[in-house]
Formats: sequence, C-alpha cells, structure tokens
Amino acid sequence: MIRSILSVALAFGMAGPAAAQTLTLMKGIDAPHYDAQRTTWGPTSDIVNMFQDTLVALDWDGRTPIPYLAKSWIISEDGRTYTFKLRDDVSFCSGKKFTADDVVYSFKRLKDPAIKGPFAWRAGNIKELRATDPYTVEYELEEPFSELLLQLTMFTNVIHNKESVEALGKDYGIKGADGTGPWCFDHWHPRTEIVLKRHDAYKWGPSMYQNKGPVKFEKLVIKIVPENSSRVAAMMSGQFDITHQFPAQFITQAKAAPMLTVTPAKPNFQLLYYGFKITRPMVADARVREAMSIAINRAEIAKAILLGNADPAFTIVDPAALDFDPATKGIVTEDLARAAKLLDEAGWKPGADGIREKDGMKLAPRIYFTANANSARVAEAIQGYLRKIGVDWRLQPWDSTISPVKMAEQDYEVWSVTVPYLSAGDLMNIYFDSANIPTPNRMNWKDVETDSWLKQGRAALTEADRAKYYALVQQKVTREHLWMPVLNINMDQVASKKISGARPHMIYQNTFYKGLDVTR
Repeated sequence: MIRSILSVALAFGMAGPAAAQTLTLMKGIDAPHYDAQRTTWGPTSDIVNMFQDTLVALDWDGRTPIPYLAKSWIISEDGRTYTFKLRDDVSFCSGKKFTADDVVYSFKRLKDPAIKGPFAWRAGNIKELRATDPYTVEYELEEPFSELLLQLTMFTNVIHNKESVEALGKDYGIKGADGTGPWCFDHWHPRTEIVLKRHDAYKWGPSMYQNKGPVKFEKLVIKIVPENSSRVAAMMSGQFDITHQFPAQFITQAKAAPMLTVTPAKPNFQLLYYGFKITRPMVADARVREAMSIAINRAEIAKAILLGNADPAFTIVDPAALDFDPATKGIVTEDLARAAKLLDEAGWKPGADGIREKDGMKLAPRIYFTANANSARVAEAIQGYLRKIGVDWRLQPWDSTISPVKMAEQDYEVWSVTVPYLSAGDLMNIYFDSANIPTPNRMNWKDVETDSWLKQGRAALTEADRAKYYALVQQKVTREHLWMPVLNINMDQVASKKISGARPHMIYQNTFYKGLDVTR
C-alpha cells in the first residue's frame, strides 16, 4: 500500500504553493462530452452543474425546488403557464449579461429535433416561451406538468449562452461552454482531467448555501482515476481533497482513516438494474426475463461486492421515494426452482453443456455495461447465478466515454447502468415512455396504457392523481419484468479533513453540486 500511495503521489504531483488556491476532485469515469442537452449521462451532469445554472435549485431535502436564476414564479390556475421573474444581477463567465432571451433560447434549443435531447421531456411539453421583458419569462405548456419545477432543477435544463453554442458548433461541450455557474469551463483532456476556474462575478448562489459566491478557490481540478486502488491511495495520501466515487469496499477503511471524513448523501435514490431489450427474441418472453431476475441472490451481492454499502432492490422505485407504489412489493421474489420452471415453460431446454437451447439458439444473451469495478463484479456474480439455471450471460464491458453510444445501439439483449432519480414519476418518465425509444427507453417498450398513464400522471393537478397514475405504471412494468432491479446504491462523499463545508447533495449523482461553502 505504501508503494501504491507513493506512486500516486508522484503521478499527480506533490502539494506546492498553488495547492492552497486549487481544489482537487477525483472521479472514476469521464463523459463523452459536457453538453447537458444531449445526454442522460451522470458523469456529464456533475461537471455541468458546476459551470451552468438552472432556473430553480433543489434544496437539501431532495424534494423542494427553491429560487435560483428565477427569483420567483407564479403558476396559473390551470397549471399550464409559469411566469418566472429572473434575477437582474447575473452574468455568464464570458461577461455577457443573463436575460430572459437566454432562457427562451436554451429551452428552444433543448426542444429542437436536431439536438435529439433524450431528457427534453424534463422541460414539459412547451407550447410557447415568451420574454415579456428582459427579466420575465412566460413559460406556457400544452398541458400541465405536475413535476415541472422539480424537473427544472436537473442539469438538462441549465441555461446556455447562444453565442457560445454557435461559436463552438460541434465542439460545444468539448472545447468549451459558457455558463452562469460558480465555476467556469477552462479545459478538458478526455479520460484525464477537467479544469474549471472561479467565476469571480458570481454572487447569486441559492439559499441552501451560506456563501452566495464567489467560490473560495481559484481553480477546481477534476482528475479521472479509473482504478479503485489508485483512488483509495490518492485519498489516503492526501493528494486529493474530495471524491464521491470512493470504492464501496474501502468505505470502512475511509471511515477509520484519521485524515478523511465520510459523509453519506441523504436522501439518495440510485438503482443498479439490468434492462431487457424486449424486441430481441432471446428476451422477448416475460417468463425468461422473470427467471433471470428471480434466480439471483441480491443480499449476497450487496454484502460480498458492495460490503453493505447498498441494499437489495426488489422494486424498481425505492420505497422511500415520492409516489412509490407499495403494491409492487412481492412481485419480484428470489426462487431458483421457479426460475428453472419458467424457462422450461418458455421452451428453453438444457443442452448437452447445460446451457439452455431453443430452435437451435443458445440462451446466451449479450450484456452491455460500463467498465468499472463494481459493475463488473456484480455482472460476474449474476453470470454465476444464472449458469445454475442454464443461462450463459456474455459480458461486454465498455469504457465510460463510449458506453452511452454503445448502449444506444440495438445489438445486445441486456444492459446495465446505475440510474439516479428524484421520484417515481421521474424514473417512470425517463425510461418507460415510448417517445424515449431508442434511448433511454432501451427496452423498446411501446405500450398504449403506459403512455396514457404517464401522460395523466404528468398532467395531474393534485398529488393524489399524480400518485395514482404513476402507481399503475410501476405495477405494469414490474409485472412485465422489463428490468431486473438489483441494488439500491448508497452514495458517500469522502473528503480530506483539511476541507470543510462539503455537504453532499443527492441530485443525479453529483454530491459536490456547486461547492459554494467548501473551504480549506
């Protein structure tokens, strides 16, 4: 371990005079780009939220939208029109003044078919956007959207500078991007580092922070360190200030380390699941999907691989999340004998090598997942369980920078990601609306009832109606076994004790969020 720590120290450079003015953060995986409107990717969102802002912010409770770029809003009685009053003291990193025109431009760009924004639905079904004066926006919807304010806190809905977008063209979010956040985009070396610098003019931090800006450091350096052992060594040796991707199997050691502070993000909803592309013949039968789901031992996986830093997941939505439906409990059970019986009923019979066959085809689905240690070990564990019932999972890991692209393709049966979400409605709308085929609805699930219930849940004017329709969706997609829920993942922030004020935020795997209160 000592040799490992020394090698990490040499690799990243020992502390020098500039260290006091630089905050260092460590991530395990990088993103394909940093254009928030063109991705669902968590590794994009956490960086974007540092250099770009939303109209409203999400309070620490994970449920309450609070003023940010919009200092107030009024909602019409029919739930279709939101009138946002904007701050008049905000500027982009470039120095350009922020106005209502930037809001109108950003949401029109998000809805532009050319962008193919996978999370465009988060902004609601917009009928018209009007800048009635430089600091007022009328945001008119085709129909009410019950979670609009909650969704406007998400990275997809950050505000962009048209001049920056047009100047950079296809390199927007790669070579640069302008924003109104507390940090400014400086440069990015893919798979190596992202460097942000302080936005000196920033003074409009949301009320959840004591410091409204600017941040306390001149520079924020985010290093990409894929290897688990290297991240552990780097934090233990004091080479980094903070990470939210500390390997779960070493959290116990981090808690005992005198130089580190471990803080869980609460609340936190992150589901590690495996999804089935139901248009592929091998997994088109719900009995086959159910068999795979009930043949594994989630408690063993949580204990052996995540070392207790995750809970077994038998429902798609966490029971503590907004609008969770209790009726979904008990649909997914673990029963090896029943799993084998289901495969028999579906016509998949054991071959000479023990792997099931049907119509000359082996039951050997191709599994796509992002190449990181936990995902690989979980996939290998499931592979072992499923061999007991004659299923041969063919594992195909992908680097994080190309994983989203590969998962958007059709040439696999099963994929896995860990998805962060805010509520039952949030998760259902992300994945199960047919409008989101082929991504993020990678199941190719196209169902009239599901689409109707989602629409009614989104348009609900009361909490009771919203919960009712989202419950119907949860029940149907769970009974269809479109996903194999495996683990509800904990999220811990590990920081040097030299750092204070680094309260972790739960929003979309961010924890750091804006970093306004962080000091050394």
